[in-house]
This record gives sequence, structure tokens and C-alpha cells, in this order.
Amino acid sequence: MAGKPMKPVLQRPPGYRDPNLQAKPAPRPLPTKALLPPSFQPRKRRSRHCRLCLCCLILLLIIVILLMIIAGGLFYLWFDPKLPVFHLQSFKFSAFNITKRSDGTYLTAKMVARIEVRNPNEKIIYHFGESKVETTAGDDEVNLGSTTLPEFTQGKENTTSLEIETSVNNELIEDGIGSKILDQFTSKKLKVDMDVKTSIGIDVEGVKTGLLGVEVLCGGVTLKETNTEMPRCIISTLKWINIR
Repeated sequence: MAGKPMKPVLQRPPGYRDPNLQAKPAPRPLPTKALLPPSFQPRKRRSRHCRLCLCCLILLLIIVILLMIIAGGLFYLWFDPKLPVFHLQSFKFSAFNITKRSDGTYLTAKMVARIEVRNPNEKIIYHFGESKVETTAGDDEVNLGSTTLPEFTQGKENTTSLEIETSVNNELIEDGIGSKILDQFTSKKLKVDMDVKTSIGIDVEGVKTGLLGVEVLCGGVTLKETNTEMPRCIISTLKWINIR
């Protein structure tokens, strides 16, 4: 007895998907690294080369400072620098008149003073720039005039005497101050102050420096004290360094 004929196996069409099979999950995309703004990005560490350069720079700076200190010490020991010395030698009035009028009190005065400048150095020459001199009288600082002195050079261990003439003509002042300074002038108790604004430079073995502005304050001396030893003037520089 012949067997039953077998049914042909049907071929699955392309793209056929068995509904009984579970679909495989799609692979997850690889995580991407978040981009940080430039300000939040980690900084690279400094290399040993940069650290070595920084250490060398600091060491060089220390060496330069030490050399400058040593050079300054050698300069001081060799040249023994000293500041110039100022003295108010004398002052006198060739005219001093107080005139009271209906419209006020007026001062007419003419004064001649001498300031001695001494260079005590054996190896240093001083150069003085143009100087402006202002003179006042009394505690109320009554104006007695101003003048300008030309620049000059002062040699080693040299003494220079500067003649200074100032005057005022019909200078209006307060009535009370006029009577006060007239009484002081008559009794020779009138104090005179002189303010000299100048600049100083030095010459060492032919090497010149620039000029440094200084202010020289002389006075606080009465007419009675002109025949006694006059005090040294005060040298002021940088607006806060005072040297007698």
C-alpha cells in the first residue's frame, strides 16, 4: 500500500517575522561625553619646565637685589656721601613801612638775605637747578616777596653764599596784622622764614645723575638773633622726608 504523499514545505517570504518570537531590544547608543564650557574645563598641570623657569627667575631677582645692596654699600664706604648743608647767614630790611589808609592797611618792605650752601664731600659735586625763593614774616606768614635764583654747580668741599633780595610794594594786609608786625619789627621780635624750592643732582667721577626736587626751609629767626649763630635749614624731599 503506497504511503501518503508529503506536503511541500512553504518557503517564508523575505522580511517575514514570526509573531511568536520576542523582538530583541535595540542596542542602546553609546553615552557621549558632555561638552563643558572653556571656563569649566580642567586646566593642564604645569610642567616641570615651567616650574624650573619660575624658580630660576626668582633666584635671578634675588641675586640682582643682593648685588644692588652690595654696590650701594661699597659706594657709601668709598665715597662717604653727605648732604649739602644750608644756613641762613643773615637778613636785614632796607625798607619796612606800614601805611594805613581809608581803604585798608598796606605793607612796603625790601629785604636782603644770605643763605650759605656748603658741600662737605671730598669726591662728590653737586648741581643745583633753578631755585624759587619765597619769604614770609611773623606767625601770620605775611608775604615779603619772592625771587628766582639761577642754577649753579658746587664743587667738592666748597662753600657758596647766595644773596637773595625780595620786596613787596603796597601789599594789602589785614589791619590787625599790620599793627602787630610793625610792633614786632620795632622791637626786633619779627620772625622771618624763607622757603627755597630747588632740585639737586650729583656728579661722581664724571657720572651725573638726574635732578631730585627738594624744599629747603630756613628761618624762624628774629631780628635780635641775626648776630648769633644761625640754625641749620631743614631739607625736605618727597613731601615727607625731613633732614636737618
